[in-house]
Amino acid sequence: MDKVVATALEAVAGVPDGASLAVGGFGLSGVPNVLIGALYERGVAGLSVVSNNCGAMESGLAVLLAAGRIARVTGSYIGANKEFARQYLAGELEVELIPQGTLAERLRAGGAGIPAFYTPAGVGTQVADGGLPWRYDGQGGVALASPPKEVREFDGTEYVLERAIRTDFALVRAARGDRHGNLVFNKSSRNFNPLAAMAGRVTIAEVEELVEPGGIDPDAVHLPGIFVQRVLALTPEQAADKRIEQRTVRS
Repeated sequence: MDKVVATALEAVAGVPDGASLAVGGFGLSGVPNVLIGALYERGVAGLSVVSNNCGAMESGLAVLLAAGRIARVTGSYIGANKEFARQYLAGELEVELIPQGTLAERLRAGGAGIPAFYTPAGVGTQVADGGLPWRYDGQGGVALASPPKEVREFDGTEYVLERAIRTDFALVRAARGDRHGNLVFNKSSRNFNPLAAMAGRVTIAEVEELVEPGGIDPDAVHLPGIFVQRVLALTPEQAADKRIEQRTVRS
């Protein structure tokens, strides 16, 4: 039951080239930077990543992206990541953009054993009809487009069928965790981390504070340890290393 590993490299051991990864984080909040750094150090490449966004400000998944280690991204937000946009438009990166709520539910469904579900989000658009550019040809044309999805009517309303997402591995970051893998997330870092953790067949969690079993009230657990296979305790310096994406000041 003790799932704690000693080092980040040990935590990501066995992640091969070409693996699929669900990665937690929302902007710069709750991003498993230490585990991502260990993948970079190992030289793992050809990754298919599922994450709300693909890093920002040269941190998080942006480290792997800039190194050319990511082949495909499934996500909702490109944001201010100029290298992400450049690789996508140049045809170097395959990108499947999904409505944010749909992405969250596809991850949750994968972890819950639900193969697919119907949602009204995207009906009447290219999300349902197909034709979204997944890969450009580098000359302004579309080399690969999304296929059409099944649309069905329920009680007079149309819904599109969305497939659940399961990945080989998941990388997440939690505020607290115990040796059994029970995790607690802080504020907006809870948006995608629990869902990414559920979707991974092997889930690896870096935790800012490691406590002994029983140190987390069962009612306070956000993600049960059954979804987690490896736990890495961060050093105080690693836990405190947090960046702010947009700083706003007023007079």
